[in-house]
Amino acid sequence: MANLADDFSPPSSSSPSSSSSSAASLFKKPSSFLRSFSYHHRHPASKTSYKRFADEPKRPKVILYSTSLRGVRRTFADCCAVRAILRGFHVAVDERDVSMDVSYRCELQRLLGKGPPFSLPQVFIGNRWLGGADEVRQWHDAGELGRMLEGVVAQDPAFVCGGCGGVRFVLCSTCHGSRKVFVQEEGSVRRCDACNENGLLRCPHCCS
Repeated sequence: MANLADDFSPPSSSSPSSSSSSAASLFKKPSSFLRSFSYHHRHPASKTSYKRFADEPKRPKVILYSTSLRGVRRTFADCCAVRAILRGFHVAVDERDVSMDVSYRCELQRLLGKGPPFSLPQVFIGNRWLGGADEVRQWHDAGELGRMLEGVVAQDPAFVCGGCGGVRFVLCSTCHGSRKVFVQEEGSVRRCDACNENGLLRCPHCCS
């Protein structure tokens, strides 16, 4: 993971001044943190909303690799907790569900490099690796996470994409989710090249 080294150093828990500042930080942001757990899909996005998201390519964004599968309870709970913490800071989160698209898993494996199997979630700020659930909680408890998120793309935590309804994928318009297309010239059925293994496409409005 040497190629992803960043200038973030682990927060120290031994310094009294660090402890007092982290306590103050936690008391400064209770409402935003609690609001993140009461997230509701309530406001459909307008075209202006996702145009604004797309018009800020130079600003770093938060990328969250997660899973929506509940097979491993702790992993699913960690993904939900990290998502809620990030949304509490009103930043745009580009969530990449590895259970919905195998290319996301391959992408994450390339970023982390060779080594033991990775755990989920994993968070990046731009091209900088922030860490998994334990690291994000550690930065948050130390009051440092807000500083790290300064300058990233902002977004209302209640934002819901009008194109996909917040699921970040849309049905393939070529095969309509069947993953098969009929080639009239050959008189045969082929695998659809437009979509992923689940017959889905990444939402063009909210996914990069």
